[in-house]
Amino acid sequence: MTFNDNARVGGNSAKRRGGTVAAIGGGTVGIGAIVVLLFSALTGTDLTGLLGGQEAAGPESGGEEIAACETGRDANRDDACRLAATSLNIDQFWAERLEGYREPQLVIVDQATGSSCGTASNSTGPFYCPPDETVFVDPTFFSILRAQYDTTAGPLAQLYVLAHEYGHHVQNLTGVFEQYPNNGTGPDSNGVRTELQADCYAGAWVAAAGEQVDENGTPYLQPPTQQQIVDALSAASAVGDDHIQAESGGVVNPESFTHGSSEQRTRWFDVGYDSGVNACDTFSVPGQNL
Repeated sequence: MTFNDNARVGGNSAKRRGGTVAAIGGGTVGIGAIVVLLFSALTGTDLTGLLGGQEAAGPESGGEEIAACETGRDANRDDACRLAATSLNIDQFWAERLEGYREPQLVIVDQATGSSCGTASNSTGPFYCPPDETVFVDPTFFSILRAQYDTTAGPLAQLYVLAHEYGHHVQNLTGVFEQYPNNGTGPDSNGVRTELQADCYAGAWVAAAGEQVDENGTPYLQPPTQQQIVDALSAASAVGDDHIQAESGGVVNPESFTHGSSEQRTRWFDVGYDSGVNACDTFSVPGQNL
């Protein structure tokens, strides 16, 4: 999506944190690490312990404001500013729909930083940490999507990822994690239903994103184009369990699914986009229809 150039996006709560390189096996990110990265992406679970070569990190606080991020024009030319600016829009969207909504912290990760859920770094991808009520995003994740998983990862795809993580924050606030705790993997698991609901919430936000306005009444974002929606759906498809397993050279095994298939992820995004957040109850859907 494209920000309106004159929209005011300063004053967002995003912080840049990190600066410690998170090594993966002492070298570059290989295909095995990328598979772990993508399974960790879009979830509150840190799987970096599978990678080795990293020291555990506890929660950190503080951080720096995102520099030169005051207008929609700034957001259109810089990934970190785009994410920071979008947090204002998403927070406004949920404050209008969820009584008692409180904003999560957004941390733009610079190489690596600590959280209560483990290290947030260029090897974990975006995730939400419930104890910290914080979303962690390393913008370099999008270049990995482009390079390894046949998706353009353009602006709306990036914002879909962020909106998905904010969906997990909403689930935390509304008690979904407690009501539907982890019960293992599989196509009908609580984990898959949780991820698909977050995809649905992201779709609902995309449909309404052009309605949120800054302090002067200027819409933050222009309505999405059809091509931008296709790009977001491509990103949703790229992080489907079946696609990740196939790209890693393995056998597609639904019993190991944690996030849902590419078809499910794009379909639930569409449900949210077409029908809004009230249509996102993935937990009441029979398994064969999920």
